Amino acid sequence: MILGPLGLLFGIGLIVIGWLNRNKTKLLKNGLALFAAGILLSVIGFTGGPKALFGFGNLFILLAGLLWIHKYVLLPMSENFQFKWLPKLENWYRGFLGYALRGSNAYKFFFGTFSLLILAFIVFGVAQPKVLFFPENEANQAIVYIEYPEGTDIAKTNDITEEIEKKVIETLDRFSYEKDGRQYNYMAESIISQVGEGAGNPQTDGGAQNEMPHKGKVSVLFREFKYRVDENGETISSNDVLTALRNAVQGYPGVSVIVDKDQNGPPAGYAINMEIKGDDYNELLAEAENIQNYINANNIPGIEELKLDVNQNKPEMEVFVDRKKAGELGVSTAMVGQTLRQAIYGFDASTYKEGEDDFDIYVRFNNENRYNESALFNQSVTFRDNNGKLKKVPISSVVDKRNIATFSSIKRKDLKRVITVYSNALEGYNATEIVGKIDNLMSGYKLPKGISYQFTGEQEEQAKNMAFLSKALAIALALILLVIVAQFNSVSKPIIIFGAIILSFIGVLFGMVMFGNDFVIIMTMMGIIALAGIVVNNAIVLIDYTQLLIDRKKIELGLDEESLLSRDQYRDAIVEGGRARLRPVLLTAITTVLGLFPLAFGLNIDFFSLFTEFDPKIYLGGDNTIFWKPMSLTIIYGLTFATFLTLVIVPVMFYLLNRAKIRFANA
Repeated sequence: MILGPLGLLFGIGLIVIGWLNRNKTKLLKNGLALFAAGILLSVIGFTGGPKALFGFGNLFILLAGLLWIHKYVLLPMSENFQFKWLPKLENWYRGFLGYALRGSNAYKFFFGTFSLLILAFIVFGVAQPKVLFFPENEANQAIVYIEYPEGTDIAKTNDITEEIEKKVIETLDRFSYEKDGRQYNYMAESIISQVGEGAGNPQTDGGAQNEMPHKGKVSVLFREFKYRVDENGETISSNDVLTALRNAVQGYPGVSVIVDKDQNGPPAGYAINMEIKGDDYNELLAEAENIQNYINANNIPGIEELKLDVNQNKPEMEVFVDRKKAGELGVSTAMVGQTLRQAIYGFDASTYKEGEDDFDIYVRFNNENRYNESALFNQSVTFRDNNGKLKKVPISSVVDKRNIATFSSIKRKDLKRVITVYSNALEGYNATEIVGKIDNLMSGYKLPKGISYQFTGEQEEQAKNMAFLSKALAIALALILLVIVAQFNSVSKPIIIFGAIILSFIGVLFGMVMFGNDFVIIMTMMGIIALAGIVVNNAIVLIDYTQLLIDRKKIELGLDEESLLSRDQYRDAIVEGGRARLRPVLLTAITTVLGLFPLAFGLNIDFFSLFTEFDPKIYLGGDNTIFWKPMSLTIIYGLTFATFLTLVIVPVMFYLLNRAKIRFANA
């Protein structure tokens, strides 16, 4: 109890001493004051204060330690770097840039770099990295969709759902170990099963919440990424669990079972989505089944299971009214239909009022008779004839009925009837490559006249977004060029800066090929657009300062703005401008690249537990990493190479431009 006040008094004393002796080591005094406050708060935390207070005390101790490190370690290192190593680097850079600008070397560097750009595109085209619409996320949920033919009793659907749920639980039990005396599943957090209402697949049912007695769903919620660690400390991918679940629930005849994961990013539909269009629905359905069998027969790897979005076994009962006989008995077709409808769906008989609320009263058959064919057709149509006499005519006496199977729905797009053949892509396979193989396969398939196909879903969205982002990149580059032209009041200098942006793609293309990264349409293109802004900033800083040195040289020599300097004078000004701007260009590149590293590789630190429990819980990866990694790596690759461009190739192009001006002026 007495340590807290003593520590407080000690801290206050140090602050006062530091204030009275301001000419001495100020950082040291402040560090001691913070250290004292940290000890005080830590003692309070240890003696019963809240955990947050203890963590706050540790934070103060860390700040004090960092101040000491800054004074006695970082500051001397910084001075050593600034006054010893950096001048050496600047002198080396001045010599290297002078070499690059000497004689024909400038042309070699210039054409060599553009040759490297062409080579980068060739290598990228040969390597063909996987193209993805959106980053392929780790599954946070596994969803098993179960579907019987329409008309299946909900009890039967419930039985198969329970059986599949047991298999799902058995599979998930493999990912558990004993912890604190009981079994701990390090992958699954909860399992929920649904049958009927709300059990539809949003990819095919559009999120409908109506009654679906023929459908069931088993949903598995996975734990957070940082908890998916087995007893040996190895991180387990939820996509591996998804594959295990998919293998476990196969082999149920007469029922469709699809295992899917939660869809992150914009809605795009299934990875493999082929729309078949035509006018004759029966012919269209037959052709869709032929295409489905044709693709299956070629065993293209990566396809989960091709399905049609039309259920052709929906049970229906056709009721034919004998109009002649019904007319003789005074019964119309509308009266028969209305009587059957009222029995099944009911009719508004009255209104019940309770306080200010009104409740409609509907009358219909009970559950037992509503689905009883005999009860429905043995009921009578009750009416009054022309003489006002009440008559009852059994429905069964004027109708014939027939059980049939028909389509669940007929979909149209652009006035054409459409049937969709769809499937998921298995883990480890690229949907774009699978669709490319199917497209090549379909080139040898002869379609009947009037029937066509088109790949939609994820592939369609991918093409649309690629076109949009390419247009956005072109507009961004055009605006950059326009602003630079207005700033420099020149066309030649903006073209040099614009060329630096294009050449920065060399680093992006080579980096993606060397490290085997996927080309993610949205995030990679966003990275390229962001890279253009960074590169243009560095190039503007360098050229603007170099032009300032050239203008000063002209004033020193008494020349007007339109006059030209000699080659040597231009070379000296460009070398000096490059040397002077070396530091800001390098600092921009280094700070940006290092700042993006945690985002690119998913470095996660729990600072609260670090200061309260001395456990930082460091781990790599996570959902955010999957999302931001493509953009971060794009900027890192491009900026790393663009630094060389800014420091060497931009001065080379600027020098060649001024050499050309001298040559044309002397011609």
